[in-house]
Amino acid sequence: MSSQPLVPGDIVHLNVGGVRYATSKQTLTWVPDSFFSSMLSGRISTLRDETGAIFIDRDPKLFSIILNFLRTKNLDLRDVDIGILRHEGEFYGITPLVKRLILCEDLNQSSCGDVLFHGYLLPPSVPVGEPPTYGGTLDKKEAANFRILPECHIAPSGNVQANNVSDAKPGSVLRITTESSSASSRPPSASHSRNSSVDNRVHMSQLSRSSSDLRTLGRGHSRTSSLDLRHSRNSSADFTKSLRGDLGLYFGSHGTPVWTDPLRVRIVKGHHNWIAVAYAHFVACYRLKDSTGWQRAFVSPHIEPVVERIALNAKVATNQPEKCTKMLAISCGPQVRLWGLSEDGARADIGTFNLNVPVDYLFFIGSQLVALSHTGKVGVWHAMTQHWQIQDVVPIASFDTAGSFLLLGCNNGSIYYIDMQKFPLRMKDNDLLVTELYRDPSFDVITAISVYLTPKTSLRGNWIEIAYGTSSGTVRVIVQHPETVGHGPQLFQTFTVHRTPVIKVMLSEKYLISVCAEYNHVRTWSVTRFRGMISTQPGSTPLASFKVVSLEDLEPNLSYIAGNDCGPYGDKDDEQVFLQKVVPETDQLYVRLASSGNRICIIKSVDATTITAFCVHECEGSNRMGSRPRRYIFTGHSSGAIQMWDLTTALDSASKGATASNTVGGPTPQELVRLIDQCDLTNSRCSTPCLSPSPYLLPGNMPRVKASNIAFLSNQGVAPAATEAEASASDNMEVSSDLNLSRC
Repeated sequence: MSSQPLVPGDIVHLNVGGVRYATSKQTLTWVPDSFFSSMLSGRISTLRDETGAIFIDRDPKLFSIILNFLRTKNLDLRDVDIGILRHEGEFYGITPLVKRLILCEDLNQSSCGDVLFHGYLLPPSVPVGEPPTYGGTLDKKEAANFRILPECHIAPSGNVQANNVSDAKPGSVLRITTESSSASSRPPSASHSRNSSVDNRVHMSQLSRSSSDLRTLGRGHSRTSSLDLRHSRNSSADFTKSLRGDLGLYFGSHGTPVWTDPLRVRIVKGHHNWIAVAYAHFVACYRLKDSTGWQRAFVSPHIEPVVERIALNAKVATNQPEKCTKMLAISCGPQVRLWGLSEDGARADIGTFNLNVPVDYLFFIGSQLVALSHTGKVGVWHAMTQHWQIQDVVPIASFDTAGSFLLLGCNNGSIYYIDMQKFPLRMKDNDLLVTELYRDPSFDVITAISVYLTPKTSLRGNWIEIAYGTSSGTVRVIVQHPETVGHGPQLFQTFTVHRTPVIKVMLSEKYLISVCAEYNHVRTWSVTRFRGMISTQPGSTPLASFKVVSLEDLEPNLSYIAGNDCGPYGDKDDEQVFLQKVVPETDQLYVRLASSGNRICIIKSVDATTITAFCVHECEGSNRMGSRPRRYIFTGHSSGAIQMWDLTTALDSASKGATASNTVGGPTPQELVRLIDQCDLTNSRCSTPCLSPSPYLLPGNMPRVKASNIAFLSNQGVAPAATEAEASASDNMEVSSDLNLSRC
């Protein structure tokens, strides 16, 4: 090692990644405060090779471009990734080069989005629960349980600052305010509250607003902003990680934070011209009007438990007061809470119901609210009778709805159906009318199910076609036509192309689509029909085989699973799409045709915030002549905002061949590597990152980390972890033993 300054005017010999260069000190140091000026002035140590040349362990190809810029101020960007070159320029501290490259990147980026960007909904204010009130003062025994700490401020950097924090004792109430807060603006009840969680909510809402303000500052429109801010791949995610790390002792013990970001969008659902957005402790609804566009219509009060599921019905025939024609339901564990909403957003609390087991899925069938649990419980609330009823059936692995029918795929290999038109009760035993429709020949678990009602379906449901997948990887199609009435559905076709459990299946007018648990491997077939009915002449023809790779967190929560479903999305008589979110912390989605896997477009957040939830929804056309329904992609973000994208325009452009990318599928190997680079793979509990895209969907008796998973990333150009770490990874990897519900 040597730190001896070079004599001015000397020729500098460099060894960059094994390639030797010779240049002058003047060439390397004309940019002030760069890596080279620090190196040549002796402020940082240097390493020399056997010839005395200064060794720099960087890419020699990129260095040659940077050196040419230092010599001539000219750039040759042919066959060069601008983002990678910018990263190298930032390493060397060549500010003029970095500014030029940022400008080149901004030529194709705009905070107003591209032609598909349709709108931006600002996040709502976080509702705060009412603090408890008291009829008198605390007695001495109660007062002895409380100790109010001195003020604790959060600096703009996100670090905690406190006076005499060392005086804190276990059980103390810690008050967190922003630096700009004054004593007069603090709630007087904060120092006398018996429930510290109430104080926490108050200050966490302040904290979330402060973090939102900092995110806004980080997304300024100035092109001369700090290079450090521009270099951050996801400033909001970085801020959140920093905040959790700094306040880890406050939010949880043993280094495990328990704080939930109150503004992070968890689920987005749509129905007609309304959408519902679930945050951690509240829900907001937006409605679309012809003249005014999207407007916020409702914000729920603070909800103490974390919201896990939501359901929305924008057209309800009900006898509720105040003309409540909308229904909004949420579930938190086993609890289901239901509101009635009017067109102007007025709220009526209908009630809170208990399923007695955690709710896995929540949805409406007509005016009935249905809650399902994989344990075999079905809860139904009817809008007309105001009656909540729980029915025990066989443990459920999948479900689908069609018209007034609810079909259940169960662990015993049977398919059951419930006709909601015959709800609420049987005449005798007060049970739901649950009927066994079909039993799999191999008695495999029905892990996915899809129902298609042909145009000639009668009220009795005689013309029904059902596709289902099993735990063994088999896909079967059963039909019930008029000639089979009285004998139940008949087996029509069987496909054995999957070797892992089928987690999704979709039967539509033109296609049969199945997805298995092996990296969301998709197989598609074209469906031949005669007079609307599925036909054996010439039968189903294989179309495509591809993967919708979607890496998840090691321990995904229920709301993440509900808010980040890859699809397929779309009506069964229209083109369907997959939304591919490759890594959990990313600002882009790949939109792909479900029938072929071809890429339609890439959705990229206009403000660089992480996409935390998404859905596809078709909104009704306006009353104007010639207006037609349009499909949109709604993306929820870590900042709490909602961004909208015109899927109809994207599909029209792809069908006309206007985009050259529609012949490409998911991310290319280069794009995949770049996306994985944005994900902190080293934060997993095991040496090898969680490689399974859907670990919660695999049975507990399956291999936890497969060799094929390592091989897949290797084929995509991603270097897997060391071989000796695989044994440790296999011991540490945890896969859910329950086979969660999969809705297609």
